[in-house]
Amino acid sequence: MSKIAVVDDDVCIGDMIERVLKKEGHTVLRAYSGTEALLLLEKNRPELIILDLMLPGLSGEEVLSHIQGIPVIVLSAKIDVQDKVRTLLGGAADYMTKPFDVSELLARITVQLRSGRAEAEGRVLTYGALTLDDGLHEVKAGDRMIRLTRTEYAILRLLMQNPKQVIPKSVLLDRVSEVTPDCVESSLKVHISNLRRKLREADDRDYIEAVWGIGFKLRDFSDLN
Repeated sequence: MSKIAVVDDDVCIGDMIERVLKKEGHTVLRAYSGTEALLLLEKNRPELIILDLMLPGLSGEEVLSHIQGIPVIVLSAKIDVQDKVRTLLGGAADYMTKPFDVSELLARITVQLRSGRAEAEGRVLTYGALTLDDGLHEVKAGDRMIRLTRTEYAILRLLMQNPKQVIPKSVLLDRVSEVTPDCVESSLKVHISNLRRKLREADDRDYIEAVWGIGFKLRDFSDLN
C-alpha cells in the first residue's frame, strides 16, 4: 500500500488516524510539530501527508510552503472559509475540518493516492542510459540504481525535462530552491560536480556540460539514437 505521514500534535487524533490507516494496509509516519515534520520529510518521501495547521513551532501553513510534489490533506479545527481558501491556494490538495468522519477521510485519501499514481505513471524521463522515475523518486543507469541527494535529484530532473536547452544558473537556483533550500549560488557548482561524478561512475559518460558564462545542459551524445 502507501506510505502516509500524519503531522498533528494531538496525540489522540494522530493515534486514531494511524490505527485506521494501518488497518487499511498503509505505512504511517508521525510528526508532532512543524519542525519535526520538515526533519521527517528530509529523510522520507511519503505518498501523502495529513497535516494539521495549528502546530507548535512552525505552523502547518509554513510546513505546507516547503512541500513539493506530495499531495497534502489538511485536517484542521479552523473552519473559516478564508482559512480554507488560503490553504488550498497555498498548495493543499484537500481540506477537512475537525471533527471529521473517518470514512470520509479514507475516501479522500483514496482519491488523492489514485490521482498521484496516475500522474506518476507519466513522469518517467529518459536520456541515454539514464531513467528518472519521478513517481518512485529513483534514478537508474540501465539497471544500476544511482543514489542522489535531494538537490542532485532536483538538478538532474530539471535538466532531463529540458534535454536540448541550456539552463541558466539563475533558473537552476530558482527552480531547485523550490524543492531543496540548501542549493545556493556558492554551492551550485559543488552539487553539479558531485552529480556529474555519480552519473559518470554509473555509466562511464559525462552527462552534464557547462556552458561558459550561461549555465548547464545535458551533453549531446552522437550515439543516443
